[in-house]
Amino acid sequence: MKIEISQGDITTTHVDGVIVGLCEDSGQLGPATSAVAAVDALLGGAIRTLLDSKGAKGKAGEVTVLHTLGRLPCRLVAVCGLGPQSRVTTDGVRDAVAEGSRALRKLGATSMAATLIGAGAAGLDDRAVARAIAEGATLGLYSFAKYKLSEVGDMERLVIVVRNSGDASGLQEAVATAVVLSEATNLARDMVNEPANYMTPSRMAEMALDLGSTYGFEVTVLGKEEMATLGMGALLGVASGSAEPPKFIRMDYTAAGGDAARIALVGKAITFDSGGISIKPSEGLAEMKDDMAGGAAVIATMSAVARAGAPANVTGLVPATENLLGSRAYRPGDVLRAMNGKTIEVISTDAEGRLALADAMSYAVKEGLAPLVDVATLTGACQVALGKTYSGVFSNNQELADRFLGAAARAGERMWQLPLADEYRELNKSLIADIKNVGNRHGGAITAALFISEFTGGVPWLHVDIAGTSNSAKDNGVIVKGATGVAVRTLYELVRSS
Repeated sequence: MKIEISQGDITTTHVDGVIVGLCEDSGQLGPATSAVAAVDALLGGAIRTLLDSKGAKGKAGEVTVLHTLGRLPCRLVAVCGLGPQSRVTTDGVRDAVAEGSRALRKLGATSMAATLIGAGAAGLDDRAVARAIAEGATLGLYSFAKYKLSEVGDMERLVIVVRNSGDASGLQEAVATAVVLSEATNLARDMVNEPANYMTPSRMAEMALDLGSTYGFEVTVLGKEEMATLGMGALLGVASGSAEPPKFIRMDYTAAGGDAARIALVGKAITFDSGGISIKPSEGLAEMKDDMAGGAAVIATMSAVARAGAPANVTGLVPATENLLGSRAYRPGDVLRAMNGKTIEVISTDAEGRLALADAMSYAVKEGLAPLVDVATLTGACQVALGKTYSGVFSNNQELADRFLGAAARAGERMWQLPLADEYRELNKSLIADIKNVGNRHGGAITAALFISEFTGGVPWLHVDIAGTSNSAKDNGVIVKGATGVAVRTLYELVRSS
């Protein structure tokens, strides 16, 4: 989709559909110069009639589409609710545009326009609004139709209409950033939505290599032999039941000088998780192709960081494998040795992600990387605790946690910090090894995070559990049904501000 900034009047813009914002407490539609009032006037007061008849209330998430019947150059107007005027945010604008864009596409629109919604009545920053509009449209219109004979129609053009071009370069820059981040998020969505027979560890490695070649970062892929030489017994244990070869993907982007700190982004990538011998129930098993969402987020983030030319040094690490049953599969009761020498008693082969991360963290520490940030669809317990809206955040360094949560707020992704309490370490103690890979049924998200912390070497580290947020059952604002691409925009914001 082409996105452009245009100086002019939205009521004279030649597109298929127009998006206008409506606040919940709008007693009046605003001054005559406001977009919604100007559109309403040309529609003969249709929007005012909707308000008076309670056909539209301006609630967040609400969309009403009006047919202009030739009264405007466009044929459709999407009236999108923003909620109370005092609570309008760029996040709300982003979601409203996503909802409006889908409504227009459903009616066959291939081009649309919007003003800087919220920059007037709500006083939001123009650049932030332009970015939110571009992200809302690009993220909200995402669909995965690769394996369908009939594809969803594309929205080809978005025009952001401004009254004057005084800050045209700033608005263009904001839109360019939005495009990079939205396309990276959609790349992660594509990877997660792919079926597991296509998105194998080898295919993930190929994609990383292709992206590195395109955007200019180095990629190294380790195979089973190199992993064995490094002593990655935990990752290889998980991989032992599958005929698909595991891959350990390293991506290096350098733009801040050799002496600057190098942050490590680590993404769990179990391309299909059967649970192994501790097999999962059949219900929902088809969704276990998304257990590589953390790895997809890291690969996509690396592409965004390099494409945007962020002034930072970043290394992405992705341990990729399947977790399947087989004659050589690891078993409950086995003991594995991680790269840092620690032994792990396997209580459940369905707690495999933390085993893969144990070796990835050990590798990062050995390479002198810091801080460490891992993203993983790790525990159902985190989903029980926080539901499907918030990702769980754990850290051994509050300064890093604060920076990350600030990045999430800027990105518009919901994250919530949970305690990393030493009292829970007792639950991970093993009788026969240094540690076991499962605690008990209580505080599972915390004990899983504490397990990973055993392999971080005491350096600043943060863990993001996206088990509940990596996939959605319905469209809601910029979140679409299927893979969400969660954490890409937050990781980018963290790297950019480092």
